[in-house]
Formats: sequence, structure tokens, C-alpha cells
Amino acid sequence: MFEHDELIERVAAELRRPPVVDPGLDARVMAAVAAERGWRRRAPLVVAWDWLWQPRTVRLSPLAGLVAAAAVVSLLVWHPWSAAPHPGPPQTTEVRFVYVDGSAGSVVLVGDFNDWNPAATPLRRAPEGGVWTAVVPLEPGRYRYAFMIDGNRWATDPVAPRAGGDDFGTPNSVITVAGAS
Repeated sequence: MFEHDELIERVAAELRRPPVVDPGLDARVMAAVAAERGWRRRAPLVVAWDWLWQPRTVRLSPLAGLVAAAAVVSLLVWHPWSAAPHPGPPQTTEVRFVYVDGSAGSVVLVGDFNDWNPAATPLRRAPEGGVWTAVVPLEPGRYRYAFMIDGNRWATDPVAPRAGGDDFGTPNSVITVAGAS
């Protein structure tokens, strides 16, 4: 048992002794830290640019080289970036709206196509009397509309179908403009 106490004392004495450190270790660690900080301070774009310009070796099998060459040639011949057709302006159809009322002082057309604005589409009285007309260019689609007579009376188009589910209890007519062929 005495032998174990002596061994423990020697181990304890060895552990109490200060460690021997290389005097140049601190300088080497600080130099490495400074070099790391300097690299991180570079702008990411500069780091990426430097990485892109480093020489590299690229190895391709003959088959992969042939596929790559075929892809480049097909892109140059096919021009996928310019093959898409440009849609151009939307096609419109001129629609003539007619309302007959000999006693009306003014008639305007209101509908989906002019945001129900009574000042947007006034009808013109024909020289013959009570025939009012307006021509409106419309894109293909379905539109609700009505005539406003003398600024206070709402009227549907007697030759057009009535729209279902009239807004605010006011009857509307409906017109469908077909697409361009």
C-alpha cells in the first residue's frame, strides 16, 4: 500500500509542474489569425472572381466532348432565346352600340369596358332624329353594359340579352365579343 502512495505523489508532483510551451507558438497562432481575418475582409465578389480565374483541369471522355459540342452547335443554330413569338397588341373588334329614343336629350354607354363611367362613352345622335350610336373597340370577352338616358334613367339594350344577376337591382345587357380567328 505504501508503494501506491509514493506513485500517487510522483504523479501529483508531475501534474503540479508548469508546462513547457514553445515561445514561438503565440507568434505563429497570431499570424494565422491575422491571415484568416485578412482573407475574410475581401469582398465576396473579389473572392469569387479570383476563384473563377484560377486554372483548372477539365477532363472529358470523347463521348462527353461530342455531346457538349452538339449542344453548343444546336444552341447556335436553333436560337431558343429568339424563337418565341412576340404576342403584339391584343386584337380588338369595333362594336357598334345603338339606342333608339326620340325624346332623349343625351345617351351615354356605361359598362364593364369603361368602368361604368358615365363620362367615358357618350352616344352621338344621328341626323335622322332619335337614333343614338357609339363605336367601342373591345377585346374578346363577355361584357355587361347599359344605357343612361338624360343622366338619370337606366335602360337595357332591347336587342341584346339581359345579364343574369343584375348589379344593385339595375338591369344590364350582355354582349360577347368573339376572339380573332
